[in-house]
Amino acid sequence: MDAADLLAAMPFAVATGVELDSAAPGEVVGRLPWAPHRCTAGGVLHGGALMTLADSVGAVCAFLNLPPGASTATLASATSLLRAVRGGTAHATARPLHVGGTTVVVLTEVTDDDGRAVASITQTQAVLGARPAG
Repeated sequence: MDAADLLAAMPFAVATGVELDSAAPGEVVGRLPWAPHRCTAGGVLHGGALMTLADSVGAVCAFLNLPPGASTATLASATSLLRAVRGGTAHATARPLHVGGTTVVVLTEVTDDDGRAVASITQTQAVLGARPAG
């Protein structure tokens, strides 16, 4: 599955403007351009928008690390917001920290156009077995 197909499988991410640049089990890269309708007071990109970017990119990373026939669901997500984004684009890079039989833990780092840290998000995803037919 390529990045466009993975993104298309997440309608909320598409509706909110998340874009995927590349997707492989070891690293998923995406972005969210600044836009006035994604902001809070003062033209600052809303923290929820940054979290949506990170959750979407992190979920793709977890999905790409699942065993055949398995699915995933978020168990926990911890976010540290570090810097405001007032223009340009927020860039997210997700990498697996742990790939196990019951959980996948993903670290997503969000930066601004200058490469400065904007947010750090750690997600724990459950590995859910394939459902039997019938």
